[in-house]
Amino acid sequence: MRSLIDITDLTVEETEELLNTASDIIENPEKYSEACKGKKLATLFFEPSARSRLSFEAAMIELGGSVIGVSSAENCSASKGESVADTAKVLSCYADIIAMRHPKEGAPLVAALNASIPVINAGDGGHKHPTQTLADLLTIKREKGRLNNLTVGFCGDLKYGRTVHSLIAALSRYTGIKLVLISPTELKIPTYVKKDFIERCNMEYVETTDLEGSLGSLDVLYMTRIQQERFSDRAEYERLKDVYILTEEKMKKAKSDMIVMHPLPRVNEISVGVDNDSRACYFKQVYNGKIMRMALILKLLKEAEDKAPYKAEGNKYEGYRCVNPRCITSVEQELEHRFAPSKNGGEVLRCIYCDKKAVKKD
Repeated sequence: MRSLIDITDLTVEETEELLNTASDIIENPEKYSEACKGKKLATLFFEPSARSRLSFEAAMIELGGSVIGVSSAENCSASKGESVADTAKVLSCYADIIAMRHPKEGAPLVAALNASIPVINAGDGGHKHPTQTLADLLTIKREKGRLNNLTVGFCGDLKYGRTVHSLIAALSRYTGIKLVLISPTELKIPTYVKKDFIERCNMEYVETTDLEGSLGSLDVLYMTRIQQERFSDRAEYERLKDVYILTEEKMKKAKSDMIVMHPLPRVNEISVGVDNDSRACYFKQVYNGKIMRMALILKLLKEAEDKAPYKAEGNKYEGYRCVNPRCITSVEQELEHRFAPSKNGGEVLRCIYCDKKAVKKD
């Protein structure tokens, strides 16, 4: 496994291995201070995210490595029309590992299929965010002591929230997980997430619009912001942006040991007064994210020595196409449209880049 594009690229055993490595890094930081000496990380961020980029950079520096990179598409040859595939091939000549964020879904997969070094998906549109998921798993494990037998509430933007999609995929492989999916009707969980992970793994779940009424049953509350950048209709964003706000008063309805998580940045969805509550864990997530990225970089660099290329399932399937405007195939026309059967065992074909349902050509 030479790249991490989707959290399910990791087995449960590999995830546990990373969690154990992260715990050892926390306990013995000096042991890892030169673990990546002489290695370079390229941070390729086509979409703004100072937090994630700095987390990756801090992780590599604390491992004794160095960092090169760009913080926006305007600062690289993508602004001149260079393809993601070519950019990945070029960076393979400069660095030992790539962390990539892109607004188009599937772009990191394209990079992984063309790079000769490991690629880490640092977020692709509203699709996946596996390293945030690793941070989330470490936070839950450290705070709750387990990853099984938990009731987890996800609140806010469940439609475009890539951190939500990735964490649900990860939790689907543990036992005794119950999900409470709290969102406006317009921002409900995507069908593919529900079918391919929740229903396929027989996870117990409820969908509701009621945050306050759900708090008393939760072990973990995962708040998300309503993401303005994912909306094409500004009026719809304005109508939904403050639909859920977690306050000190509402926290009185929650269990004394419930933890509150948030991938950040927050806007108004968590009152600053909640920061002083011992159950608030979102800044611990930030620290845990750096630690898990350190563990991941170590693992991928070690496994890169076998030179096995990253592979993706899927075939061309004549007569089908992807019509998702957020998919990387919508802007890079030379990419071959490839599809794979749905993970739930059905006959539905899904785009390998963005997971959206394929449609037949006219």
